Amino acid sequence: MHPISPLLQFAEERLQVMALLFMAAVYALKVAWIFRYPAFRDRQARSGTPDTSPDSAARYSLLAIAMPWTMGSTRRHPLLYAQFAVFHIGVAASIAMSFLIPYAPGLIAGRAALLALQSIFAAALVAGLARLIRRLADPYMRAISSPDDYFSMVLLLVWLFLSLLAAPNHPAAGEGLLLAYFFLTAFFLVYVPFSKISHYLYYPFARWYLGRTLGHRGVMPLKREVSSFKFQV
Repeated sequence: MHPISPLLQFAEERLQVMALLFMAAVYALKVAWIFRYPAFRDRQARSGTPDTSPDSAARYSLLAIAMPWTMGSTRRHPLLYAQFAVFHIGVAASIAMSFLIPYAPGLIAGRAALLALQSIFAAALVAGLARLIRRLADPYMRAISSPDDYFSMVLLLVWLFLSLLAAPNHPAAGEGLLLAYFFLTAFFLVYVPFSKISHYLYYPFARWYLGRTLGHRGVMPLKREVSSFKFQV
């Protein structure tokens, strides 16, 4: 393994740990704030079939993101869901790489692993660009977008591009790309809790409460029934 400079070692390890601890502290405060306001109990009487319960509906609601066929919007726009999935898989892969490079570089040292990782980053970059173009071109998306939306999206695209270039992890060829990748990763860890990117923190709470409410009312989980037609002569 090629020796790395003290600056790169700091960026890969200590800087990331400090940024992660900061993000965890902010998230802990946010979660504590959420639990200060428990969801109200449903005022109406429980309805629905016996096999529908608030807890089962809450689990169904929580996992709906992985079941696009259950949502009308994703059934009508499968390409948008594909962009969403590919983009977020790329982000997750980049987060994983920030741990693999300093602590388990052998897992991504092989040519096949590297090509798979770079393919994910390239696909996520294309999907992210498509999402940004849609946000700029669609008047409805523009109306609900804030400066933070554009800043976060552009920054994520830059980060994915750096991930694509830094994936080979070759300090001997120059540490510039790796330094840029790790410093930007640390910046994200500090910035994300204060941006709209932190929506993933609220997702499980919102979906759980929504599912419990709809389960209490007997309308979730969704049930599909095949209609039968009888023809009479």
